[in-house]
Order: sequence, then structure tokens, then C-alpha cells
Amino acid sequence: MSHLRTAVWGPAEFVGLPPWWLLAEGLFAGLLASGAIVGVGTWGVWTGRPALASGEAGLVAAAALGVYLLVTGAGRALVGIVTVLGVCLALLTPQAAAGLVLEQRGRVRPVVVTSVEGGPGAGTRDGRYLCSVTSSEGVPLSTRIWRGCGGSTRPGDGLMVAYDPEGKVVPRGVDLETERGRLAGVAALACALVVGCAVAVVRSFRLGPAPTATGIRPRPPAD
Repeated sequence: MSHLRTAVWGPAEFVGLPPWWLLAEGLFAGLLASGAIVGVGTWGVWTGRPALASGEAGLVAAAALGVYLLVTGAGRALVGIVTVLGVCLALLTPQAAAGLVLEQRGRVRPVVVTSVEGGPGAGTRDGRYLCSVTSSEGVPLSTRIWRGCGGSTRPGDGLMVAYDPEGKVVPRGVDLETERGRLAGVAALACALVVGCAVAVVRSFRLGPAPTATGIRPRPPAD
């Protein structure tokens, strides 16, 4: 049971507070990984590079962090938790970054609803309503809008849409609450990733060589 507990949660073979250098290493690794995931995702959306904007580079960074924790001897459960947090952060960051880009350099213009689809039971994500819209000049937008589109929306109604003049971010309806919620989610996931990484690294500390598969530590060579 002791060997199983060590494999799952890490050995944590220290008395009292963990070594300061070990805690610093865990915090540094967590900050580096979260910064890389958020940084490459945001940069990819800002510059319009598909490989970065899709979150693929962030997933690579999350996988690299998981491999690093395995090499340090961290517990398997903590490695899994940290890796899942990294994957969630990599997938959420591009969505939050798109809203940030539209807030910084985007423009807002009115559009006219031409049709409304979706809703509960229609098979759309979270039962969303999707509005097809056209610009004031009658040019249809290539994407359907769900922010600001609801069950009471009818063809001919007006909506406000934020768009990127450089065309690197898909237009979307104006909804400050949704954008702030996503930014808060990114911040919460990044903090959780740093804390989880620090805990995993601290608990990986061993006083001696790792035990064998039988749970018995190898004896040191005789003099």
C-alpha cells in the first residue's frame, strides 16, 4: 500500500516544510508552462497563425509539462491532474484571446437578422440560438451569431457585431459577460496549473534511490 500510495501521489520524503528550492522549482515550472500555453495561444490569435490559434502549440506545452513531471518522479495522479489542467487551458485560451483581440482592435457595427435557428432540442451546443445576419449594405456574414441571439429574436431585428478589421478573428456578437467569464476562466486555470505543478514537484522529493517494483529500495554498493 505504501508503494502504491507513493506511485499515485508521490513519495514526499521530507519532514516539516518542503525544501525551498524544490518549491521554487515547482513554481517556476508551472509559471513557465502556463505562460507558454497562454502566450502562444494569444499570439496565434493576434497574428492569425492557425497552428497557434487552434491551441495545438499549447497542447504540446501541456504534454511537455506532463513528461517533465514524470521524469522528476511525481505521483501519477498529480501528473494527470496537471496535464488535464494544461489541456483545458490550451483549449480555452484561443477563445478568450479572440475576445481580447476584438476588444483591443475590433470594430462594432450593426447587422440585420435574416433567420434564426437552433434553440433547446435542436442539437446546437448548449441549446444556443444561431442567427444568420447581413450587414447594413445587405452583404451576408459567413458565420452565424449566437451572442445576443435568443428565443425572442426575429428576422429583421438588429444586432451589434464585433469584427476584426484585419480579418484574423471571426466576427461575433457583443457580449461582455461571456468574454469576461472566459478571461476569468483562463486566469483560474493558469493559477490552478501553477499550484498543481508546485505540489507535484514538491511531492516528488526522495531521500534516496527509488524503490524497485517489489517496493524494496536497492542497497548501496559495499565499500
